[in-house]
Amino acid sequence: MAHHYSDLINLFEKTFFSEFNTKLVLGGDEPIYLPANSEISYHRIIFARGFYASALHEIAHWLVAGKERRLLEDFGYWYEPDGRDEDTQAEFEKVEVRPQAFEWILSKSAGFPFNVSCDNLHGDFEPDRLAFMSKVRDEVAKILEVGMPSRVQALSQALCDYYSMPAPQISDFKVE
Repeated sequence: MAHHYSDLINLFEKTFFSEFNTKLVLGGDEPIYLPANSEISYHRIIFARGFYASALHEIAHWLVAGKERRLLEDFGYWYEPDGRDEDTQAEFEKVEVRPQAFEWILSKSAGFPFNVSCDNLHGDFEPDRLAFMSKVRDEVAKILEVGMPSRVQALSQALCDYYSMPAPQISDFKVE
């Protein structure tokens, strides 16, 4: 099944633009979220280099962000770049569990492969990818048990419909 970022851009806009004044936008090397300003009247989720996975990841951060955070550049979140030590990596993973759980749900909804991102290729230690993926899977299970937040549900359904995929079930999420 082909996954083109342009399809995701169109689905996102159809699902959210009228209510949230937000567009998904192809960017360069670095993703960023930019709220509307005096020059551009809509909010922009800018994803990296045309990668479908990058678009899903940045959408997931937008889905986590509340109304006030969506008025701040990059949602006002803390970010420590690649090259983190073990303690800083642990903090990074704590704040990444929920967005990566949303990303995994959306990936399943689109029939697109998901890879957890430890995002620390140049750190002074090797992060435990499987342990982190287990935490993300546990978060997916909690989300599916209580019900997806409305924006996650809306995009999940749009992706399932577009790609003719069944709604994600907890049994779909395996740590490998």
